[in-house]
Amino acid sequence: MGKRFIGQEIEEVIPQLAKLRIQVFRDFPYLYEGSLEYEKEYLKTYTNSKQSFLFAVFDGDKMVGATTCIPLLDETEEVILPFRESKLPLEKIVYFGESILLKPYRGLGYGKRFFQEREAHAKSLQGIEEVYFCGVRRPENHPLRPADYQPLDPFWLSQGYKKKEGLVDCTPKVGRLKN
Repeated sequence: MGKRFIGQEIEEVIPQLAKLRIQVFRDFPYLYEGSLEYEKEYLKTYTNSKQSFLFAVFDGDKMVGATTCIPLLDETEEVILPFRESKLPLEKIVYFGESILLKPYRGLGYGKRFFQEREAHAKSLQGIEEVYFCGVRRPENHPLRPADYQPLDPFWLSQGYKKKEGLVDCTPKVGRLKN
């Protein structure tokens, strides 16, 4: 079951979202060791934005997947900086945050649904023309890379996104919103 949250509504699921982020982001390629305190503080970025969006998937009461987006100007300065330095029109961009899903729920179509939900939300916002998201880059020979690891690039390409060269500190993917 999926549920949409906008702006301040996200507050009610921050503890679950924080735990899910920590669990999924431990794995390759993220290799992130987060804390609940940090996650809860970071996720305030979304509750402070009136136009942020979360689509969460639940199995019963347990959040098993989630995806977010937010007008780029409402994101943290750390996220905005590469876009600002590239002289992109920040006010016309929605930034797609994470798409995270526990392993048992992968391959069931949620990835496509996550893109559809975020794109629909971005289209509902006045003046938005493009959406971006960033992917984690790791070397092919990274010592923690699982033997069966498959990059998600073919999936993103199948959703109509392409790599955008020239931005620093992330491997951005861009999509143009269609009416």
